[in-house]
Amino acid sequence: MTDTHPSRTLATFAATLRFEDIPYTVISRAEDLLLDWTGSALAGKTGRPVQAIAAFAQQMGPDTGACEVLINRRSTSALFAAMVNAASSHFAEQDDVHNGSVFHPGAVVFPVALALAQSLGASGRALLTAVVAGYEVGIRVGEFLGRSHYKIFHTTGTAGTIAAAAAAGHLLKLTPEQMLHAFGSAGTTAAGLWEFLRDAADSKQLHTANAAAAGLTAAMLARDGFTGARHILEGPQGMAAGMSTDADPARLTDRLHSRWTLAETSFKFHASCRHTHPAADALKQVMDAHGLRADDIASVTTHVHQGAIDVLGPVLDPQTVHQAKFSMGTVLGLIAEFGSAGLTEFEQSYASARVVAFRNKVSMLCDAEVDGAYPARWIGKVTVQTVDGRTFAGRVDEPKGDPGNTLSRAELEDKAMRLARFGAAASDAEMHALCQRVWALADAPVIGKLLP
Repeated sequence: MTDTHPSRTLATFAATLRFEDIPYTVISRAEDLLLDWTGSALAGKTGRPVQAIAAFAQQMGPDTGACEVLINRRSTSALFAAMVNAASSHFAEQDDVHNGSVFHPGAVVFPVALALAQSLGASGRALLTAVVAGYEVGIRVGEFLGRSHYKIFHTTGTAGTIAAAAAAGHLLKLTPEQMLHAFGSAGTTAAGLWEFLRDAADSKQLHTANAAAAGLTAAMLARDGFTGARHILEGPQGMAAGMSTDADPARLTDRLHSRWTLAETSFKFHASCRHTHPAADALKQVMDAHGLRADDIASVTTHVHQGAIDVLGPVLDPQTVHQAKFSMGTVLGLIAEFGSAGLTEFEQSYASARVVAFRNKVSMLCDAEVDGAYPARWIGKVTVQTVDGRTFAGRVDEPKGDPGNTLSRAELEDKAMRLARFGAAASDAEMHALCQRVWALADAPVIGKLLP
């Protein structure tokens, strides 16, 4: 039976979700994702765009409050803490991603949920329930908007605004009707365009900062009676009408209460755009299996989905570290030279002569099988030609970090430690204490500061 008002159904789900409704495995995964997000937020400390947004928040926001800005330990209001934490967690390109929606939920859901939970003195259970509500709503909105949307719009900035409103609205205990209004206000402010990549502009951090702030604002206004469009997602002049040509309203309410999309979310292993990860893993597989070095390789053809070409294709000669993370050739050059495309490799070597030389050996080709599987599955396929005339094929069906090839809690702790060290934002001792706090979050009576 077709749902004639999926926006309302989704809003009701977000407003009425209970901790007891959520399987233990999903709650455990939410804790994993929180630690992973925190590491990414700390790693963003040194980013110039992040520092600019943090300075703006310091100018405009209060100097006191219950909410923490992770990169500088400042206390401020929920709005400005959420804004800065959202910006910083989307800078290092290590934050989580949901394949099917091509959406980074953590960067917009956790900043809002954490800030409001601290502001309200909420419990760990309340925080985790709000996080699940935000993930489930945002991922479904991303899937609903479809591939045509992602070609032009950065889904994390658009669907992310609704996700942030859902998380905030749940903590604020909005009624289903109020939540629907919050969705309406969030949706009418949703934005984020990919054009920034061509100019190596700073907009990506603004996308998450704006989504978090706008979603939080929408929920707060709805609590106080402010109304929004009731059909903001599927209406004749709503988000899908203006932002998509292949929207599928059935995706908005797909198996609510039984399909937990949060558990489908992937961790990012490489410090680059997720579209590069499948090919990076496939190249490393070939090099390890056949004992190849970078100098042995004459060319690499990556067999990719069209979405990868749309996002990565404009980046031909990256001028900044961040732009280099959207260059397939640069990422594969780092893999070939160092066996890793981590934060340090990017900072020190993205423009080195050897990496640039390898970058020029790499091409992208749209592959029917890979494109047909996307976005539900992100298959990695490469064809490697060697200098001495050999040809090798590599294939990875689940890149490192996907649910079927996930990171253990020990690996997540190690990743979070490395990210915090990179940003010089927290000591190992502080991160160890943070890990223990996160693993016990469901039992916390009140959410205080994550870091002293």
